[in-house]
Amino acid sequence: MLAPTALLFLPLLAGVLINGLLGAKLPKWFSAALGCGAMGASFLGALIVVPLVSGGAVGDQVLWTWMAAGSFSVDVALKYDALSCVMALIITGVSFLIHIYAAGYMSHEDERGLSRFYTYLNLFVFSMLVLVLGNNYALMFVGWEGVGLCSYLLIGFWYDRERKTGDSTYPSQAAKKAFIVNRIGDFGFLIAIFLMFTTFGTLQFDAIFSNAQIAEGGPALMWGKPVLWWITALLFVGAIGKSAQIPLYVWLPDAMQGPTPVSALIHAATMVTAGVYMVARSNVLYTLAGTGPSLVAPVGIITAAFAATMALTSFDFKGVLAYSTVSQLGYMFVGVGLGAYGAGVAHLMTHAFFKGLLFLTAGSVLHAMRDVGDIRRMGGLSRKMPITFVTFVVAALAIAGFPFLSGFFSKDAILLAAYQQSQWMFWLGAIAAGLTALYMFRLLAIAFLGQSRDQKLFDAAHESPWVMTLPLIVLAVLSATAGAVLGLHEDGLFYRFLADVLNAEHHGTTTMTPMFISVALGLAGMVVGILIYRGKSVDQLNRGNAISALPRAKWYVDEAYDAAIVRPIHEASRWVLWRFVDKWIIDGIVNASAGAVYAVGGVLRNVQTGVVQTYAALILAGAVVLLFVKGLL
Repeated sequence: MLAPTALLFLPLLAGVLINGLLGAKLPKWFSAALGCGAMGASFLGALIVVPLVSGGAVGDQVLWTWMAAGSFSVDVALKYDALSCVMALIITGVSFLIHIYAAGYMSHEDERGLSRFYTYLNLFVFSMLVLVLGNNYALMFVGWEGVGLCSYLLIGFWYDRERKTGDSTYPSQAAKKAFIVNRIGDFGFLIAIFLMFTTFGTLQFDAIFSNAQIAEGGPALMWGKPVLWWITALLFVGAIGKSAQIPLYVWLPDAMQGPTPVSALIHAATMVTAGVYMVARSNVLYTLAGTGPSLVAPVGIITAAFAATMALTSFDFKGVLAYSTVSQLGYMFVGVGLGAYGAGVAHLMTHAFFKGLLFLTAGSVLHAMRDVGDIRRMGGLSRKMPITFVTFVVAALAIAGFPFLSGFFSKDAILLAAYQQSQWMFWLGAIAAGLTALYMFRLLAIAFLGQSRDQKLFDAAHESPWVMTLPLIVLAVLSATAGAVLGLHEDGLFYRFLADVLNAEHHGTTTMTPMFISVALGLAGMVVGILIYRGKSVDQLNRGNAISALPRAKWYVDEAYDAAIVRPIHEASRWVLWRFVDKWIIDGIVNASAGAVYAVGGVLRNVQTGVVQTYAALILAGAVVLLFVKGLL
């Protein structure tokens, strides 16, 4: 088993070291080939693991002991089971396609810039594999923080760029925002780890899960809730930050300031799904604690509907997809929150395919439109970019839940779970599904159909090179056909493969009613999106109303956070921390110490006169004092 492990990790590490240390001296083609080759080798390692896991020949693999103190120890150990295997396949497979795509999209960078970009990409995927393959929460947290650091580096890759016209932020600011907001969630995750250690004496998954019932009915820790409730709630706080749920979703839309391959990698297939993976991995804890239906699923469904309203009113191509990602992540949390863990992970997989494809088509459009992302300046691009257009249509149909495409199967399983357990969650989810179809086909109609709204940009537009269109075609095929391994109502090969890891909960009888409702609303959204927005002029698009004003302004959430949190912290820092604590206390202590030394030195300076007679007199006086003291003793 050591060979697949080495194939998973070592090529990525080699790519990081070679590109990171020598990249500026290497030709661009070599940096790109090295980054893509390392990623391809890692994907091959994930493929090799699949039959081994399926045959039951693989368990936990301990590499070395990381830390040991008394009876407590943490190993650097990898967990090879169905869930980690699926996650590794998704991460390495989609990342490999994005690495290839980036070779064309980032070709304008110089040697130093391209090697730096692939260094960050390889390091990110390495950290993500540590997150999903670690067999304990400590190692998961290392990967968790690793992807957080890499996301900061990748979002702020163009750190020297200023704010573009129409943008509310710029890369370096967006990177800081993502990093800081994620630290809030990470704080909750860290407290949960401390609680698990004090409760179970270990951080290893299997040991905690096998003893979880001990803490289920234990004494109340706070507010009448047992310790297991607090562990799962705090773990979910970490998931809220990393997976951009209410109220910590605000970093993800701004993160679109990074290069588009970064958006596809981080915000479709990998980092933002880490929270969903963590809940699915901890399914035993969430099932026993009962926090899934009472906390996880409600936050998820509210986020799904809330983010859909902002996607419906955004005019930024990648902005629509960013809010769509927040919304789809909400669906995943509804699935895992209601005990349909397999459905949540299935939607994670299908979302990686169609959302990765959507972001890459967005990059293809921006590449053709001279980095202009305002869809009000687009139109008629289907005639200029046929491959990009067709693959975008496939992805839009998949995310809208069009029958028998991948999103149809995974979303139907989640809505079925909601229909069986909570009617209000089901109807809100169904409405969000209709809005998903509406905003995706609104985007399609404005950008690809009708006539051009900026003739100069339209004339310069062209189809992307093959190195960019080939990954689009592969992802389009996956978006269309991945449902074949899912099946209706969690009866497919995918769910059977995960059955031993995910403790699925079934509530009530299976029915086709939620499927018919969601499909009807989805088809209605598609038709309305095309009919309303096709051929609209810029003036017509800009014309708003009272209903669309709030979501178009992003519900003023950023402004509210700025007024309630950011500016008060700035003012408190300026007037309390700087003017009082720093200037008066810290500087005061330092200055007072210096003044005391200066004063003492001024007194002692009088002794240093340079007159020999004075020194002789002082020596004599000292000798007399010493003799006197000796006589007394």
